[in-house]
Amino acid sequence: MTASVKTIHQLYTSIANGDVSKIEECYADNVKFHDPVFGFLTADEVPKMWKMLISKSNKNLDLDYKIITINKHTAEVKWTAVYFFGKNKRQITNHIQSKFRFKAGLIVKQNDDFNIWKWSQQAFGLPGLLFGWTGYMQRKIQLKALSSLKNFNKTAS
Repeated sequence: MTASVKTIHQLYTSIANGDVSKIEECYADNVKFHDPVFGFLTADEVPKMWKMLISKSNKNLDLDYKIITINKHTAEVKWTAVYFFGKNKRQITNHIQSKFRFKAGLIVKQNDDFNIWKWSQQAFGLPGLLFGWTGYMQRKIQLKALSSLKNFNKTAS
């Protein structure tokens, strides 16, 4: 088993188990991360994001993943996360496609992609259905996510 395969298995197993320290071990110190909700995150924000998401899920997260392609330098993984979101505890089933780059077996770049409109419909109901496809609402979602991350890090410190 190559280092990149071990890293991918460790990452998704650790997310499912809520083990933030094991998640952190998967990333290089200079990792770059992007997804539709958080946008671009810096290397120090990535483990904090996972810590916040796991904390908010109360470790009530179902995760399934499949490695599509992988080699020493890159990987593509399709995964599904099922969790509850927000004050109303709306169930989210998020189908994500992740692309990775590795250096020395660690993740140096992760780009997660999913349908933000479908996600916003599940997360916000009718407002998500009506407006989740708009750049305006997607930007509001991103600003709220980044604000939540910043506030979480203040209280967690």
